Amino acid sequence: MKLTQLFTALLIAGLSGGVFAQSLQTIQQRDASQQQRIENGLQDGSLNTREAARLEQDQRNLDKLEAHSLKDGKLSPAERKRVATAENRASRDIHQARTHGVKGDALSISSQRMQADLQRNINQDKRIAEGVKSGTLDKQEVARLDAGQARVDGKEARAGHNGVVGAKEQAGIQHSENKQSRRIHQLKTNPEMRPS
Repeated sequence: MKLTQLFTALLIAGLSGGVFAQSLQTIQQRDASQQQRIENGLQDGSLNTREAARLEQDQRNLDKLEAHSLKDGKLSPAERKRVATAENRASRDIHQARTHGVKGDALSISSQRMQADLQRNINQDKRIAEGVKSGTLDKQEVARLDAGQARVDGKEARAGHNGVVGAKEQAGIQHSENKQSRRIHQLKTNPEMRPS
């Protein structure tokens, strides 16, 4: 009888851990998906640079919320609900911005710069999600990386707030993206980089 209870307890513990990891992975994948929708809007002209910058501010706030929620290594049901609500709000904002009829110039230099920066965001969010899926990133590491993503999103939002992303602004964003990329690589591959 005790062996059956022990097996059941281990099975439940294993399933709940998998459900949590899946939930965290889903959050990270949704981040990448929302960044992709913003980039698609720039590419098809349904968003201009200023609108994309405003949406990047939303993504910054979402990444900050995720980082704060995961900082202690846990994601409570209430925190999970707050993150889901914020993700839904950001998703609605993207949909509204893309369908309100204002057109952007997908071939403008500013749009091209913003598109390149967003593609890097997408790639970085996917790398974080892969780290969660493979188990090479724990919740606190994801929190640190989400905080880094928030900093990059904030720079993109500030750069495009006036509708123009200059070469110097993009260079600053790319510098931050490079630092973030190195952080992701280090945390995924170097156990000694992990907090104790």
